[in-house]
Amino acid sequence: MLGVLLMVVPLVGAVAIALSPSRAAKGIALVATLAGLGIAILAAIDFSDWGTGGWGLEYNLPLLPAMGISLALGADSVSMLLMLLTTLLMPLAILGSWTAVSDRLREYYGWLLLLSTAMIGVFLARDLLVFYICFEFTLVPMYFLIAIYGSTNRAWASLKFFIYTFLGSLFALAGFLYVAWANAEHAGAWSFAIPDLVHFASTGLTTGEQGWILLALMAGFAVKIPLFPVHTWLPLAHTEAPTAGSVLLAGVLLKLGTYGLFRFVLPMVPAAVVEWAPFMGVLAIIGILYAALICWVQTDVKKLVAYSSVSHLGFCVLGLLALNPLGLQGSVLYMINHGLSTGALFFLIGMMYERYHTRDMGTIGGLGSKMPVWSFFMVFFVLASVGLPGLNGFVSEFLCLLGTFAAGGTGAYPGVLGPWFAAAAALGMVFAAMYLLLMVGKIVFGSLREPSGVHSDLPADLNAREILVLVPLAIGCVVLGVQPDFVMHAIEGSIADTLASYPTAVTDATEILVGRGGMP
Repeated sequence: MLGVLLMVVPLVGAVAIALSPSRAAKGIALVATLAGLGIAILAAIDFSDWGTGGWGLEYNLPLLPAMGISLALGADSVSMLLMLLTTLLMPLAILGSWTAVSDRLREYYGWLLLLSTAMIGVFLARDLLVFYICFEFTLVPMYFLIAIYGSTNRAWASLKFFIYTFLGSLFALAGFLYVAWANAEHAGAWSFAIPDLVHFASTGLTTGEQGWILLALMAGFAVKIPLFPVHTWLPLAHTEAPTAGSVLLAGVLLKLGTYGLFRFVLPMVPAAVVEWAPFMGVLAIIGILYAALICWVQTDVKKLVAYSSVSHLGFCVLGLLALNPLGLQGSVLYMINHGLSTGALFFLIGMMYERYHTRDMGTIGGLGSKMPVWSFFMVFFVLASVGLPGLNGFVSEFLCLLGTFAAGGTGAYPGVLGPWFAAAAALGMVFAAMYLLLMVGKIVFGSLREPSGVHSDLPADLNAREILVLVPLAIGCVVLGVQPDFVMHAIEGSIADTLASYPTAVTDATEILVGRGGMP
């Protein structure tokens, strides 16, 4: 029942906000999200299948038995980790909005709680229709959050966000329905259970059929990631969204696309993935380098961080396409790490914007002398995003690149990428260090530059509430940077299940490292 509670608690909180005075909305939302985080922690403690690939939090309520439709929930270790990330970011998003939003509070916090329900539903769904409904419903709260509470160009940003992601998802729905129909023809009965459809598609569809299914699914998931060239909605949505919207967009919503690749594309159409992985890998590398070069010339600090997400998630996609345990471990770890470090950067930019009402690096800079606490966190999270050894970004990027490098030739893993892909992607790491460190140099160091005529009721530096928002994210960056073993071992079983349809002589990441002399 814990899985059901994880979805019901924020939903009940949204209803309570709708029935309460506007002044109570913030408190109700904070209590509901903290309760969700507590339930998620209890579920993680009670989860006994870390590292095995087993499933917990299982719940099944038949809805239309004749059509094989049920409210089926469950979580493996990958789902559990992403659900923990979601429930951690939600109360931080509420606290981060405490003074930033002052109008239409019931709508704002109600939409945030409904968004939480939908995101958790995506990670817990074990029925295809439940997954798709939650996947699509995430568009509705985010659309209104951007359209009502965003910046000056919010109307176009929200519309572009909705059209891009909704249109792509329609193609994904067509692919899913074809698999369900073909499975019904084969089995004689309809079923929307995800394990049934994944098994049938990987073994019962021809290579040509798998190719079309891959195209349909990627139309939905590539937009959500976003993968070049269907990425253009993201920087505008990030820039115009309120701070909490940007945090959740970067921290969770983009991961719905990479999670879809992990949960559906890789195990469902293995023959097509092997055939098209080099092409998709090239698109990922173009996105890494192209977005990094755009970041280099940005003057809006929020837009710079938004484009950096396009570049960073290219590494995540490459890790998945490596089709080996190293790459997949790095990719799943990257999903979590990107949510922590980039989410924190959006929080910091929002805190600066509340005080100065500008994000233009030509207008504002040298804040280290006036906002030392803010500047400390800014430098810290930039270093985490750059991939400084000892912080979380290094481990995930290194594993994605190592997995990509190993996925070539006929060595320990006969993959379809290889050293040239890894070398091109590594250039993106160099670009990332350049544009992020240049950003820090302009905005933190040097002589103080402030826009004139700006007044704020907030203190010059961060207050206790804002520090409380950032400290859990900083702790997560350090823990996952110094001791990522727990996450890596926790997801081994789920990764092995995902790769079960692919021929491989290696089932554990340490075997590759030992075999290549990388470990004693």
